[in-house]
Amino acid sequence: MVVRLRPAHRGDWDLIRSWLARPDIEAWWGPRSATEAEVNIALGSGHALSRIIEADGRPVGYAHAVDATMWGEELPDDLEPGTWDLDLFIASEEHRGRGVGHVALAKLKEEVFSTTLATSVCVFPSIRNERAVRAYEKAGFKWKRVWNDPLMGPSWFMIAERPAR
Repeated sequence: MVVRLRPAHRGDWDLIRSWLARPDIEAWWGPRSATEAEVNIALGSGHALSRIIEADGRPVGYAHAVDATMWGEELPDDLEPGTWDLDLFIASEEHRGRGVGHVALAKLKEEVFSTTLATSVCVFPSIRNERAVRAYEKAGFKWKRVWNDPLMGPSWFMIAERPAR
């Protein structure tokens, strides 16, 4: 299976919005109104990478990387400057658990480090989403601590540093 990330455009909005409305996506990404706002910010910003995840040419999910300072005051105090926040989901149930998310995460992380001055990338998976936490560990993220996300409640604050070259 060939997994690739392609730039997301405003023309993808209806597809992304339909995914965000699904209860299985909302359970881990948060309330639809908040996630729609987050995706709109990412789509309209020069400080974000918005991507459609494709598997064998078919759109199966969404990912973005955002300079974490864009989220304002709602982040942990110990988040280092130069950190980018990564988020993704696989909407296609037939593509979950088949490595698509892992490949997409690796590609997004690589793109951030090769195209920005980011010093690290972070993720905030819910402490209840063990599957996501394990995937982030496998992708090189280290647990920093538990952080109380204002929308999602207790979440792991996980970091991956820029690789040494």
